[in-house]
Amino acid sequence: MTRMNREWAVRKLQAFLVTASITYIPDAPNSFGLWTYKLDQPRAEVQAAAQIIEQVLDRVLPGWRTADWPEGKRQPYWREREAANRAIAQLEAEQELSDNLGSGAPQLDAATLHPWVWGSVQGLWSSGHFREAVGMAAKAVNAQAQAKLSRRDLSEAKLLADAFSAKPPVAGHPRLRLDTDDGSDTFRSRHDGAGSFARGVYSAIRNPIAHELDHELDENQALEQLAAFSILARWVDEAAVETAR
Repeated sequence: MTRMNREWAVRKLQAFLVTASITYIPDAPNSFGLWTYKLDQPRAEVQAAAQIIEQVLDRVLPGWRTADWPEGKRQPYWREREAANRAIAQLEAEQELSDNLGSGAPQLDAATLHPWVWGSVQGLWSSGHFREAVGMAAKAVNAQAQAKLSRRDLSEAKLLADAFSAKPPVAGHPRLRLDTDDGSDTFRSRHDGAGSFARGVYSAIRNPIAHELDHELDENQALEQLAAFSILARWVDEAAVETAR
């Protein structure tokens, strides 16, 4: 379900209250108890507006149709108007709370990213060089992986795809092990996945950044990409190195 457009909903509710406004008709002379209310607009126009607004109310106040509210006696569309007023108050409060307290969704703090990533890019990030920061993070992870594996013949995607291979290590090709090889599908899946992930971040993130020098990333997009390299960095850092016997 898509997110509700609160501003639009409030406008529709406010417009409905204007359309569904009523006027009090007092008792006629020499009569008692015949007072009533009449709609200010043609009933057909109010019905058409109510058809739409009821759908808004169903989203904002799901129980509005049966809520135990004081009845507006002899007032046409009293329940719809009562619900519209309540819904406006609720939506405006939600907007105010969201604007001042945030959405309540978890926030990613760059300082919690793996030190290989955030530690290598803080200066670039603070100066607004987001594309360069992501590129530097990719280089830092590669450099740490090369040092851990004692390899300079391969780099980046090729190096890590080979290192995370589920195949046994051979001379010159040490492996990174996220857990012990017990011959299970889980072991193979985890390492095949790590290798594929490494190929993905270097091919789909690092390589375009290296060639699109005139294309700056926005901050949020760059943070997401840093997070991807942080995942890879943590795997490389925590993995054990297995060499050929």
